[in-house]
Amino acid sequence: MGEFQLIERFFKPKPASAGVESSTSAIHSVVLGIGDDCALLQPTPGQQLAVSSDMLLEGRHFFADVAPAALGHKALAVNLSDLAAMGAEPLGFTLALALPPQRAADEAWLAAFAGGLRALADASACPLVGGDTTAGPLNLCITVFGQVPPGQALRRDGAQPGDELWVSGHLGDARLALEALQGRLPLPPDALAALLAATRQRLERPTPRLALGRALRGIANSCIDLSDGLVGDLGHVLKASRVGAVVEVDIASNLIAYSALSTPTEARIDPETRRRAVLAGGDDYELLFSAPPAARAAVQAAGHATGTPVTRIGHLDTQPGLRLRDAQGQPLATHYRAFDHFDK
Repeated sequence: MGEFQLIERFFKPKPASAGVESSTSAIHSVVLGIGDDCALLQPTPGQQLAVSSDMLLEGRHFFADVAPAALGHKALAVNLSDLAAMGAEPLGFTLALALPPQRAADEAWLAAFAGGLRALADASACPLVGGDTTAGPLNLCITVFGQVPPGQALRRDGAQPGDELWVSGHLGDARLALEALQGRLPLPPDALAALLAATRQRLERPTPRLALGRALRGIANSCIDLSDGLVGDLGHVLKASRVGAVVEVDIASNLIAYSALSTPTEARIDPETRRRAVLAGGDDYELLFSAPPAARAAVQAAGHATGTPVTRIGHLDTQPGLRLRDAQGQPLATHYRAFDHFDK
């Protein structure tokens, strides 16, 4: 099967059934999709474009044996999470896909990968509008396009002293899944299996918080998505906004959805492992944002309206740097480090 036959069969939008619009034709912003030298997008008049790219490499970002449908989902989800962090509405995305020969010849793998990608694209009203395919080590690069009203984008540089710090959803479960997959948790086999069953979905199929991001426009002063760990990503906000922060570590570490294991041996995840997973684990793709105390009810209403849990984990101030406190208010050493692709 050649390159263009592969695109036509697995990635080009299928004609809609009678009375049902395809995901591409349903999105008025797509003037021209797959099949020409460029896609043509028409944002809503007066809107600003929001653009983000992410690359996923086999062995670096995902295991070789990951389910292809889950891989398709995650490849798009991590990009949509960037749009969510800006409060943007998706318009479409492109896919640059490098495939080794065995993958290019595996029609079942391709169908499952394209299906996982398409399912999230349809659910998010974000159609595939173009890209490229080539032979090579498995590599996925997606560029996503969105729109946001002028002056309403949620940025890293808008945090203010006195703001409260919030996070959406749960943190740390993806890291626990990775630790379990790599055999680095000192737990009995049955406990490891139970943990992996409960957390693998968070690692392989994250939920981009698009609706919450849009609901926070005009409420939050700053926002970032959590991809490399709470400590590191919060550090980007502090640097951009020139503020400091206090994080209540034990409140944050309780955000692990699967924090204890019910097994015959009463095995549990120790507190330090939980803290490390939450503060430096990464792959959460939740939103970390700040808002003034007067907006607390509005933040909670935004979470409720979008079906997204939101939790206050600290506040911002004028003292430079990040300070971590335990449940008794005692300071903790800031020795947690974010993920860095070039850190040896």
